Amino acid sequence: MPKALVAHFRRWLVWIVVSCFALGTLSGCQVFQLKVASAQVPQLVLSSLSDPKTFNAVLSQESNDVLPLIGEGLITENGLTGEVEPALAKSWEISPDGKRITYTLKDNLKWSDGQPLTVDDVLFTYNDIYLNKAIPTDFRDVLRIGESGALPTVRKLDDRRVEFSIPEPFAPFLRVTGAGILPKHILEESIKTKDSQGQPNFLSVWGTNTQPLSNIVVPGPYTIESYRIGERVILRRNPYYWRKGSQGEPQPYIERIVIQVVESTDTNLLQFRSGGIDVTAVTPDYFSLLKREEEARGFKIYSGGPSLTTSYISFNLNQGKRKDGKPFVDPIKSKWFNTLEFRRAIAHSINRQQMLNNIYQGLGDFQHSIIPVQSPYYYSPKDGLPTFDYSPEKAKELLLSAGFKYSPSGELQDAEGNRVRFSLITNAGNKIREAMGSQLKQDFGAIGIQLDFNPMAFNALVDKLDNSKEWDCLLLGFGGSGVEPNNSFNIWAVDGGLHVFNQGPKPGQPPIEGWQVADWERQISSLYIKGAQELDETKRKAIYVEAQTLVQEYLPFIYMIQPLSFSAVRDRVQNVKYSALGGSLWNLHELKIQE
Repeated sequence: MPKALVAHFRRWLVWIVVSCFALGTLSGCQVFQLKVASAQVPQLVLSSLSDPKTFNAVLSQESNDVLPLIGEGLITENGLTGEVEPALAKSWEISPDGKRITYTLKDNLKWSDGQPLTVDDVLFTYNDIYLNKAIPTDFRDVLRIGESGALPTVRKLDDRRVEFSIPEPFAPFLRVTGAGILPKHILEESIKTKDSQGQPNFLSVWGTNTQPLSNIVVPGPYTIESYRIGERVILRRNPYYWRKGSQGEPQPYIERIVIQVVESTDTNLLQFRSGGIDVTAVTPDYFSLLKREEEARGFKIYSGGPSLTTSYISFNLNQGKRKDGKPFVDPIKSKWFNTLEFRRAIAHSINRQQMLNNIYQGLGDFQHSIIPVQSPYYYSPKDGLPTFDYSPEKAKELLLSAGFKYSPSGELQDAEGNRVRFSLITNAGNKIREAMGSQLKQDFGAIGIQLDFNPMAFNALVDKLDNSKEWDCLLLGFGGSGVEPNNSFNIWAVDGGLHVFNQGPKPGQPPIEGWQVADWERQISSLYIKGAQELDETKRKAIYVEAQTLVQEYLPFIYMIQPLSFSAVRDRVQNVKYSALGGSLWNLHELKIQE
């Protein structure tokens, strides 16, 4: 699943701002014309590699640059420190036994249509949507507590207070309530009514074809003003947003945000350099060029230390079958992928140093865990986390020990004489990943494996992961889920919505014939449950150390490079407080445009 799949449930902003229209094209001229035509309105121009698939955050399963700007939860997280801070709730109290959290809402909260935002909206959001089994949302995985997967109960105490009760202590629960609150007065009817298949009409509301877009009523700093497929999303400041400046002035200060939809990181570079967009992530291949141009072109490159994102390859370990009896993965290939020595050989065959030097320009380090180095739960190789050094010789030894063999011409074959050949997919347009795929083709070739590298449109890739499940190997990454390990629980839970390497049936779907879950998978899932239950920080760390060790031993993900985090921001954008944790725009409400 694409990078950042739990990110839109976090109120702090992890920005992966990529690509704009190519310089010199008609679309590039449109960017210039848009800025000139609205020069009197303070606006920020961003960019995104793909169109949003939905404006419904509950159903979204991929990175979506719009959703963090329109949503708001009870709490948020400080983008510099990671500390929990008030959002729609002005305060909270945790009971001595850790099983109840009582939130008190801020005064005079309103939706973007001017209607009051109340405790009833909080109850509706959780009881009727997030906890409703008829609504297939990955967020419910994050709410599950303990071995039983029990869900919280939510009740109204009075007009200002709402109480969340959980069956046992759950260390990450306070952070979980950063999930966006939804308007009861707009969406209640869609929950009660059903379509011709008996599904709640909610499953089809707030799609990208919603008209008028003002029907998408939100609590966040911006509302959706317009959307043109393949071109741009325009957001307008929410006049009813709750935040105020030091003098009582309404925030955010920036009136409009334009998110351009573009096709590649190369065009992003061209448009940023020409002044067409205001903020861009700085990838290693562009760092030196942009660094030389900072002063002349009127921008600054901010450094945030190691990125919180992951990069990995993963094999499809799913041994299940479709309804027609056809396996998701060719049984011959599936046997390879589910052989531990094969995955370890692949890990040894990857020349990460070459990847770091040539593709990342030395701006990063080897990655070994989904938990970022900023987290207190990170387990480093220095402390004992298993790693895989680059050694084609070790890779070949492992393959031979597992029954593989080499032909006279050096081609790797399995015990039955089948040539070892498989495909690797990633999202097209991501220059870094395309370069990584090209190197992996060479690295695997050095141990006799033929790799077919197939970058594809992002939406087509998501369809393979979620629906057809017909893929061999995946090169992708997860977006920044923060320093709390439980934010990645739906990746490690055996029935989690992002358990991509062995995806089970979605909620409400029938069992998958032949689907098998390995003991180590169940053990990692169990450890994440225990880690969330444990309130003692030392014991929590030990649990996540064991989980990280198991991941490295069994390699459902083979991690690549953790790049350093950089962002280039125009000098006209004031009050930027950049960090790897929060990105460039986590404090968007404080940013100002100075022409």
